[in-house]
Amino acid sequence: MSINLIDLIKGQLGPAFTSQTAQQLGESESGISKAVSGLLPAVLGGLANNSDNPSVLDAITGAGSVNSAADLSGNVQGSSWITTLLKSIFGDKLSTLINSVATYAGISSNSAESLLNLVTGATAGSVAQYAQEQNLDRSGISNLLNDQKGLVSGLLPAGLSLASLNLGNWAKGYGFEGNENPATTPPKPEPHAEVTRSVADSGTFPDRNNNNEGGSIWKWLLPLLLLLAAAFFVWKQCEKKETTVTTTTNDSTGVKSDTVVSNSNDTMNAPSETRTDESIDLNGTSLMGYKGGMEDQMISFLKAGSYASAADDAALKDTWYSFDHVNFKIGSSTELEAGSQGQIDNLVAILKAFPDAKIKIGGYTDKTGVEADNIRLSTARANFIKSALDKAGVGAQILGAEGYGSKFATVAKEASNEERAADRKMAIRFAK
Repeated sequence: MSINLIDLIKGQLGPAFTSQTAQQLGESESGISKAVSGLLPAVLGGLANNSDNPSVLDAITGAGSVNSAADLSGNVQGSSWITTLLKSIFGDKLSTLINSVATYAGISSNSAESLLNLVTGATAGSVAQYAQEQNLDRSGISNLLNDQKGLVSGLLPAGLSLASLNLGNWAKGYGFEGNENPATTPPKPEPHAEVTRSVADSGTFPDRNNNNEGGSIWKWLLPLLLLLAAAFFVWKQCEKKETTVTTTTNDSTGVKSDTVVSNSNDTMNAPSETRTDESIDLNGTSLMGYKGGMEDQMISFLKAGSYASAADDAALKDTWYSFDHVNFKIGSSTELEAGSQGQIDNLVAILKAFPDAKIKIGGYTDKTGVEADNIRLSTARANFIKSALDKAGVGAQILGAEGYGSKFATVAKEASNEERAADRKMAIRFAK
């Protein structure tokens, strides 16, 4: 049975390595951990896909001096043999791999590149050490790497695939041509059993009524069953829509409607508008967000030099950027809906790319409910986002967080929920 090399390597890349590397690179530990979870399978897959490449085998046999992850931080990050090895296994896809993992993990491209060097060194060193212990020659190392091909796609974390890393054509090397993320070989169709047929025109049992004129019962029963199934599906969809509306208009805090849910109820989104995330350039790093959304507007403002040229805070205080992906669970100020963390990570990346920029965070509600509750909830949510940014290492760039309740709401409380959505939001502004 072939050994899983991941088990040999990841012991070196555990919590101690994550903490030390995060401190060295100025990134969050969660970001480093996510990046490693994507880079390690990619590097191992690259080695496996080049198991018979002489330059790759040369690099591995020469990596025996790398004994542990502790060696990596001081000796390997800038080693020329790692640079050569990476070019051998990734070629012109290297920069795409780095940027894709940086975006996925919410770290800078420079940090992702440094981390790729560390992971590659650890992987090659572990393979070399195992080969020495097992007395494997170059052919044995090649076979060892080749055995890993079937494991790589299943090791990639949710949110990453060979295709998203621009490595989809590796599937051909694994024997899964046409499948971006192969797991199993498609089953061969079983041959149909041949049925004994009657030579009589009237069938095997000519005395029985075959109902040739009226047709089989399935001719009318099958369409009826399909019609019933379609009707049931439509009914369930309608029921689902009704449930969704009920959930979003009732708040467990006793307020008539949840006063700070953004995203689909944000002023930046018309209720009927469907928006799709696009790649937004942040100094060479790709962030995923709405075109014209929060990240896009903030980056454009900073790149134009508008923040640097602002005389004081008064010149900045009237322009707010609403979160269009961050949603809190109904009535909660500490739990985010799925998909919200990505925009907070994007904000962290923007602040790290522009370390001189400072921001303030604001929470807003509509006019429904008790104002004291609205202020309490919006303040708690603003402070929650501030705390998340603090933990990510950009706390020095946050000058304040405040909940305004319905102070700036403009839509009457008697208006429909969709109309009042314009007043419910979480937002940030630049500050000095």
